[in-house]
Amino acid sequence: MASFRFLRAALLTLLLGAFAVLAQATPSDAEEKLIDTLIQRVSKMSAMVFLRNGNEYNAADAAKHMQAKYDYFKKELATAEDFIERCASRSEMTGQAYKVKLTNGAVRDANEFLNSELRALRQQAKKSSG
Repeated sequence: MASFRFLRAALLTLLLGAFAVLAQATPSDAEEKLIDTLIQRVSKMSAMVFLRNGNEYNAADAAKHMQAKYDYFKKELATAEDFIERCASRSEMTGQAYKVKLTNGAVRDANEFLNSELRALRQQAKKSSG
């Protein structure tokens, strides 16, 4: 009976340790480089307008906001997709989805737009390394 309690306590300790490690996830160097590149890419989209909580922002301001949220939530993220979902898709305060107004006037969901940009970056990285 005592050995069962010990085994149960050891298993619980192991599980709690695993959860603590997962809770402190941070992006790998490769993912961090993708996130930084994505933020830089956004900062250079000067012809586009970024919509956040009903207000319009230029590319430089949108990139600064994304960087600030990334700096704040970095320990909770593991991938560039996590970054987009947590830092660049919706307001933490209102829950409203961020939008992007393209140069042709079309408005797209920021999550969809940024994931498309991320796919392009990943394709570029594959071509460069392959």
